[in-house]
Amino acid sequence: MQRLRLLALQVLVGLGLLAIWHVVTTYPLLGDVKNIRFFFSTPLDVSGRIVRFFATGLIWRHLWITLSETLLAFSIGSIGGIVIGFWFARQPTVAAVFDPYVKMANALPRVVLAPIFMLWFGLGIWSKVALGVTLVFFVVFFNVYQGVKEVSPVVLANARMLGMNERQLLRHVYWPSALSWMFSSLHTSVGFALVGAVVGEYLGSAAGLGYLIHEAEGTFDVTGVFAGMVVLSIFVIVIDWLVTLVEHRLLSWRPTPAERG
Repeated sequence: MQRLRLLALQVLVGLGLLAIWHVVTTYPLLGDVKNIRFFFSTPLDVSGRIVRFFATGLIWRHLWITLSETLLAFSIGSIGGIVIGFWFARQPTVAAVFDPYVKMANALPRVVLAPIFMLWFGLGIWSKVALGVTLVFFVVFFNVYQGVKEVSPVVLANARMLGMNERQLLRHVYWPSALSWMFSSLHTSVGFALVGAVVGEYLGSAAGLGYLIHEAEGTFDVTGVFAGMVVLSIFVIVIDWLVTLVEHRLLSWRPTPAERG
């Protein structure tokens, strides 16, 4: 599918959803419009609130704090997941020994961990970063681990026959095999890093987009809640787009679906 056509269809879906939202909150199709607006606000009101956020400069401080927390959680969690995922995949004994502990750590509810991190690291950014890291790390770890394990034994045997040492195998065989799995997890991890930051801010913070949404929710300001969520959504799309650019740069050798066919 051509890129412009795909973009047009994506924009069309977004406009369709906005149109449905506008109709439902403007015309009494599902009941009293005032009651519906109390729970869902309207697209025009939400758009006006977002414009006011940026026009008054209110949003910039909160956006910067959430961005810092998200990028730190994403970077630390991703690097840790990549390194340890590679290590476990190349060391089966180590992976077997730590397997139950990794599964137990991954099964811990993150909402339970949030107050503990606040107790350990305080109400600053590091408690939010720690929560985000726990969400990002396991997604990247399991994908990288599986990507390395999925290397074809035939390819490995041929590479060794050509005289490749372990460092060359890592660079030319294991790393390319894991890249597709890794970037698949990174796209998911962007959202998880943001979730960790926002949930941490929601539970205890004095700034950030999560704090802004929580403050609006506390005063039954539905327009403010939806405006904050829209800003968060745009925020995630921008970061994911940057990850996609890096992915295309590093995976330029990979054939496109049309070339594979």
